[in-house]
Amino acid sequence: ALWPVTALEVYTSREVDAVNGTNLRLKCTFSSSSPISPQLSVTWNFQPEDLSSHEPVFYYLKEPYKLSAGRFKGRATWDGNIERYDVSIVIWNLQPTDNGTFTCQVKNPPDVDGTIGEVRLRVVQKVHFSEIHFLAIAIGSACALMIIVVTIVIICRHHRKKQQEKTTEVSDTELISDADFFFFNSREKEKLKIREEKEATPLED
Repeated sequence: ALWPVTALEVYTSREVDAVNGTNLRLKCTFSSSSPISPQLSVTWNFQPEDLSSHEPVFYYLKEPYKLSAGRFKGRATWDGNIERYDVSIVIWNLQPTDNGTFTCQVKNPPDVDGTIGEVRLRVVQKVHFSEIHFLAIAIGSACALMIIVVTIVIICRHHRKKQQEKTTEVSDTELISDADFFFFNSREKEKLKIREEKEATPLED
């Protein structure tokens, strides 16, 4: 048995979270067994969470086309590159009413039948850090603190070693000075003793 082979494949993220009021790039790429046709078309649609009828979001045929009506009028712009098989768009100023599923359909004649990419968007009020994020921050902070402590210990040891070397040099200098003084004092005492012995010895006739 032969299974049908789809000549055109469309790739998107399955689920995306975004913060209310921000902009989001909906990435969509495709692959085709045929060269890129001048008649290539891209259709983006949207289905709200209440599963009501699909709404147009964006359309491309030789050039981007702006919507003249609908919730995405002036809010959906082209951000793709056909030569790189990229047909992404940007949705501006996300709102909670944008929660739903975006579909990306590409037709590249003669490849007109293929998969349709789907992206489920969830607009949230703010970003919630997961336990993994907190754990990563904690580990990073601990590593940074450890590096700082090790650096301080190395600097203190180096400074202490320098001080010990200076102290040793001073001690050696003092020992040498004391030895010189002792040697000089011994010589003087010996000379004085010889002189006294000569003076105490009677002169011979």
